This record gives sequence, C-alpha cells and structure tokens, in this order.
Amino acid sequence: MSSRTAPDAARSSPAALHLSRGISATWWYTATAVLFIEVMLVGLWAVTSTATDLSAAVPWVIGAGGLVWCAATVLLLLDYRHRTDAGPGVPWRRLTVPLLVAAAFGAAAGAAVGSWQLALMPLTQSIVLLNWQRGIRLRVVVAATLLLVALAFVDASTGVLDPETPWFLPLVYSVMLPAMSVSSLWFWDVLVALDRARASEARLAATQERLRVATDVHDLQGHHLQVIALQLELAERLLPRDPDAGLQQLHAARLSVDEARQGTRDLATRFRSVPLSDELANARDLLRAAGLEVEAVIDPDAASAPASDLGPVIRETTTNVLRHGGGRRARLALLRTTEGWRYEIVNDVAPGARDDGEGSGLEGVGRRIREAHGGLEVHRGADEFAVTVTVPPAEEEGR
Repeated sequence: MSSRTAPDAARSSPAALHLSRGISATWWYTATAVLFIEVMLVGLWAVTSTATDLSAAVPWVIGAGGLVWCAATVLLLLDYRHRTDAGPGVPWRRLTVPLLVAAAFGAAAGAAVGSWQLALMPLTQSIVLLNWQRGIRLRVVVAATLLLVALAFVDASTGVLDPETPWFLPLVYSVMLPAMSVSSLWFWDVLVALDRARASEARLAATQERLRVATDVHDLQGHHLQVIALQLELAERLLPRDPDAGLQQLHAARLSVDEARQGTRDLATRFRSVPLSDELANARDLLRAAGLEVEAVIDPDAASAPASDLGPVIRETTTNVLRHGGGRRARLALLRTTEGWRYEIVNDVAPGARDDGEGSGLEGVGRRIREAHGGLEVHRGADEFAVTVTVPPAEEEGR
C-alpha cells in the first residue's frame, strides 16, 4: 500500500467524487438564494418608485443599477466560497470593485428615490457578505440590521414611500435581508466543514491502515529474522566441531525463511482481499481472455462467504487451469451448502497433455483449506480436471 496514493484514492473514489459534485451544487444553490433575495429587493424598490411622483426613468435606473450590483455581488460570493482556504481578515484590495459598485448604486438609487435606506442597503448587504471572522461577523450582521431598521423609520417619517405601501414592509426586509443572507452562508460553511471532516477521516483511516500494516510486517519479519540470525549463529559455531548439527541448524534456518515468506504472503493476501464476487468475475474474465468458454454459477449470497479462505483458492485454481489445463472449456461454481460453502472449478484437459502432478499450488490450497477446517477434493480424469473445495461458513455468519 503506497503512502502517497492511499489518500489520493480516498479522494478520487466514486463516493468522494459524488460528494464533491454535491458540494459544488449546494454552493450554487446558496449563491442563487442570496442573489434571488437581492433581485427581489431591487424589483420591489423599482415597483415602489413607480407608485410615487417620480420621473419615469427612476425605475429603470434602479432596475439596471440593481442588476449591475447583483453581478458585482457574485465576486463577493466567489471570494467567500474559498474563505476557509484564505487567511484571516478581509482582502479589501481585491474586493474594492464590488464594494464601490454597491456604494455607487446605493448613492444613485437613494438620491433618485430620496430614500436613506435604499442609499445604504446595497453597501450594507455587500459588507455582510465579506469574509468576517465568526465573532466579528455576528456583530456586523447585528449592526447592519439595526442600521437598516433605523433608516426605515427615517424614510417613514419623511414620507418617501407611497402611502398605500404597508409601513411594516421596509422593516421586514431590513431584518430579513442580513439574516437570510448570513443563514445561507452559514449553511455553506457547515457543509464545507462536514466535507473536510470526511476527507480528514479518509486520510486518517488510510494512515491508520498503513501503520497497522507496517506494525504487522515489523512484528512478523522481526520475529523470523531474529530466529534466523540465532540459527545461523549457532550453525556457524557448530560446523567446525559437529558438521551434522551445523547442517541441521542451516536446514532449520531455511525452514524459518520459508515460514517468513509464507507469513508475508498470507499477510499481503489478507490486506489485498477483495469481495468473492469480484474474485470470481476476475477469474471468469481471465479464463475467457485465454480463449476458454467459461460458465459461472455464483450463489446470490456469495458476499457472506469467507473471502479470506476462498479468495486465494480461486486465484490459485484459476492459475492452475491456465498453466496446466490446455483445454477449451471451464466451469466455476460457488454455492451454499448445509455444511457451509462449496467452490468448484472444472476444466477439460487437452488430449496428450502432460501430467505434472498436483504441484505446489494445490498443495498450498490444501494447506490453507485445512487451516480453515475445510476439505479439498481433486479429481483427475482422462479428459477432465476438477478441484472441489468445501469450507465452513464465515465466523460472522455462523454467529
């Protein structure tokens, strides 16, 4: 397992990519919600101005200038999207243009209508959308809300609005504009925090897995290497005086090497295990790629079969068919029985094929199956070769 690719794999998995697309979609929902609020307010002011004794050009000034202001707000929202990647504070130099646009639109629209609230509302809304720190942002929102409410009372006292306009309407959007905008951004912040926590969890899991593999390898190899070193040291001392005893120690050291190699192989197999359905699909595809006609019968509940026992068996027997079969057909079957699970692989043997015996591959299969308290049957006919393996159910299933 590579220490570099494990986190990348966690980030590029289908689930992670799907979640990343969901994060992007949610961002656009958030930005659209903020822009929708602003467009509705601009439209409300434009409609309200038509009911008062103002120039016919005023609604168009408010509408066109409001759209420009909304477009400038997109720059603020895009900057806010990456707020967790930015440093503390507000990048005033980069955000000067959208803030100037908001101030200019407010000044022009407020002067045209004669409303203090409209004059300061765009700039106030833009300031609320900046990348404030959490405690400061709350104070900014409260201050902006109180300012807009106060200006609504000022406009009401000067008679700016049409008499038929409900008096409470400016108060409602004075309170709702900052609160709804910040609520949308807060929801986005929560979603980003959850996504980063998921990514951190995936990286932590990969790191823990690497540490566990490293610990197991260290314990396994450290034990065997220590034993081998002692056996070789003892053989070195015995060979001059007692060659037979020294040779016995060399033989024991060689067996320790074999045990270490087998232990390492078993450890790698355990960490590289894949679902049995995938093992069988890979075996089938491999045999078909070799030109064989393959029939596969897989129990629907194959996911509950002991993969650690049967996975290596499937790989070894598939290799055995490719190496020694020489036929044209093969059959794979994994079925549940009353005693547990039964795996069978049958292939035809080409006429005149040389019989090399069962070989070390099937010997390893037999040893592994015996350790799993299962059984192995090998049938060698004139034109057919079959390997049948039975194993008890998995421990989790048997409980």
